[in-house]
Amino acid sequence: MLDKLFFYLDFPFVRYAIIVGTLISLCSSLLGVTLVLKRYSYIGDGLSHVAFGALAIAAVLKVTNNMLIILPVTIAVAILLLCGSRDSRSGIQIKGDAAIAMVSAGALAIGYLLMNIFSSSANVAGDVCTTLFGSMSILTLKPTDVYLCVILSAIVLVTFILFYHKIFAITFDENFARATGVNVNAFNLLIAIIIAAIIVLAMNLVGALLVSALVVFPALSAMRVFKSFFTVTVAAAVISVVCSLTGIIIAILAGTPVGSTIVAADIVAFLICYITSSIRCRRM
Repeated sequence: MLDKLFFYLDFPFVRYAIIVGTLISLCSSLLGVTLVLKRYSYIGDGLSHVAFGALAIAAVLKVTNNMLIILPVTIAVAILLLCGSRDSRSGIQIKGDAAIAMVSAGALAIGYLLMNIFSSSANVAGDVCTTLFGSMSILTLKPTDVYLCVILSAIVLVTFILFYHKIFAITFDENFARATGVNVNAFNLLIAIIIAAIIVLAMNLVGALLVSALVVFPALSAMRVFKSFFTVTVAAAVISVVCSLTGIIIAILAGTPVGSTIVAADIVAFLICYITSSIRCRRM
């Protein structure tokens, strides 16, 4: 098995997949802790459906680089979800979970409708299934895709490190953060933009329907074992990267779907953390 793995590692596309998978998992886990604590863990699922709808629009318009449509649309909806739903000046305020559910179902339905009406492929069902659940496209990445992922991941990491304390403050108590002089609205906007970029990148890794797993599972696993925000964030990042690498390697060796295999590894990690936490609690 090791010989087979080393054989595949000689191919550039396998190394590209490992690099991109690691970076996406790392970035999604960092903000995953914040989103889970702010009760916005479902936003990954909602934004991935928005990205699916934007992808359908890009396909209808025959846009060569679909990122020109997918990324701006997803960022705009993320801003509306994380910032707009908090605006109480409007007549009817739509709460976060209701807004996410509405956008998620609407974008998914419109995207599927457009792909059927303006179909450019004879296998619409196959194209939709590939987009929703991921495919082996992570193993056919081009160097430009890798460079884009590296640049966006570097921006996410630097931003998170520079504004770590402010993100920590608004995660637990926005009113207190606002009283201490933190521009809460600006940082909610920043988080919305970053998570939208991560969701768009992660669609190539696990598919639209499984993106939220990259955000939620590592954070929940780390919370079962650790208690402080810093240790939970670090542990979530480590768990996410290990599960991503494990999933990609198993998918390469066994020929299983990459996205589903990564999520399966995340589930196993969560069960291990859950059992460990339960044993520790009984001993205490």
